[in-house]
Amino acid sequence: MAAMVMAMAGMMNGERAVVFLFITRVLFSLPFSLISHGVALSLLALSALSLDILADSSTSLSQFSTRPGASSGILLGAVTLPAVFISKMIQLTRAVSLHQAAIEGFDTALKLLWMLCHGLAAVNLIQHVLRTFPSCASIGEACLVTSGLVLYFGDMLAYTIEKVSGFFMKSEVVQYGSKRSEISIIIQGLLLGLLLFPMAFKFVLRMWEFSLSTARSEVRTNNEIWRSIIFFSSLGFIMIVIIPSWMQLVQDFHMHPLLWVLSFIFSEPLKRLSLCAYWICVIFVSVLRFYNISKNSKIERILLRKYYHLMAVSMFVPALIFQPEFLDLSFGAALAVFLALEIIRVWRISPLGQSVDKFMNAFTDHRDSDLLIVSHFSLLLGCALPIWISSGYNDRPLAPFSGILSLGIGDTMASVVGYKYGVLRWSKTGKKTIEGTAAGITSVLAACSVLLPLLASTGYILTEHWCSLLLAVTVSGMLEAYTAQLDNAFIPLIFYSLLCL
Repeated sequence: MAAMVMAMAGMMNGERAVVFLFITRVLFSLPFSLISHGVALSLLALSALSLDILADSSTSLSQFSTRPGASSGILLGAVTLPAVFISKMIQLTRAVSLHQAAIEGFDTALKLLWMLCHGLAAVNLIQHVLRTFPSCASIGEACLVTSGLVLYFGDMLAYTIEKVSGFFMKSEVVQYGSKRSEISIIIQGLLLGLLLFPMAFKFVLRMWEFSLSTARSEVRTNNEIWRSIIFFSSLGFIMIVIIPSWMQLVQDFHMHPLLWVLSFIFSEPLKRLSLCAYWICVIFVSVLRFYNISKNSKIERILLRKYYHLMAVSMFVPALIFQPEFLDLSFGAALAVFLALEIIRVWRISPLGQSVDKFMNAFTDHRDSDLLIVSHFSLLLGCALPIWISSGYNDRPLAPFSGILSLGIGDTMASVVGYKYGVLRWSKTGKKTIEGTAAGITSVLAACSVLLPLLASTGYILTEHWCSLLLAVTVSGMLEAYTAQLDNAFIPLIFYSLLCL
């Protein structure tokens, strides 16, 4: 028995221990009506732990070229999203008990079939991502991204099928989910178009190159010009014609979605245009300042990158308190711009490709590769996802702030204090220090103590318990200290889940 305990202790490294503490907290909060979901999460965690140990102790998964220096991360990647949704369901059960919300969806048979399709799609997509983008992600990171994409676009597919069925059948059909807002449909459409665009552009480009190969070869400069023309014209056609057509199919806009966006902005012009002007000033000053520093200074790049975390706090906190709907839309627009620029950088589309690549490389770190630069995506999504997920019923006012607090304040303070003053390290091989972790946890708690009264003054009903908040901050801070995964992607979701309980 003692040998078994010692063997288990040897397998349970710091990251796995924190993940199991997180899962235990979620399971402890389950109401009786969600026990089956808790059993499923437990079985998933045990299976993922077995694969995680196998991946780190053998060469069975060496066929995949994963990000250098990162552990497999299978356990963390497998349980994060299920735990997020279970935490959200726990929150919704409180709403149902108060008759403030109702849970609707498919019947049991359709749910099981839908889950099976999701699983098969996610498994195939993980393999595709790891082979298409070698050395860009660990298995756990690929699992998180692909499962999130499958859930997100599977949700879009189901909602589209419901709308199309209702349009053609003119009769009652199976209701999927709840009514969507115009902003959520616009965000989904933008992301769908930009993620599918590379495949469409690749097809058009091959057809164009095939037509050139049958004719006399052209001068390379002309080829580059025509390549750029094809790129921007096809991108404009998809984003202005095709995707808005889908938006109008599933949502009654009464006008072109782009015109709806302009109408939404100018419905409160003073507040929203002032906020846009404030954001532009902050971005311009910060980017110009830190870009010059990154070229001329010997300051560690990781510290320079943390200043952008603080910039995110100064930009997003006022908007989240006073203009949350506009912030939702702005996050979607910013993510769309990032995706478009990354596509331009990867494909080297003139005249912007080389300039964007040179600029972005000034802020990369060891987690980025020559093929993909993902750190700016992870920071934006880390701040945006908790806000998007919190739409609808939310009785935990700090939950939407989980990304901003954990990344903008906690992660920044942990890195700065740990780098300058850290002495005691959590492990012999890692760089994270106890002093940095303590500073991160303390700074988030201090920010919460300021933020809670501010939220109360704007009308929020506070239901956060300080013991629960302390545990959430501590677990997310310990995960930042131990994980070798992309912390910008995982920590906000873990923190959000714990805040929902």
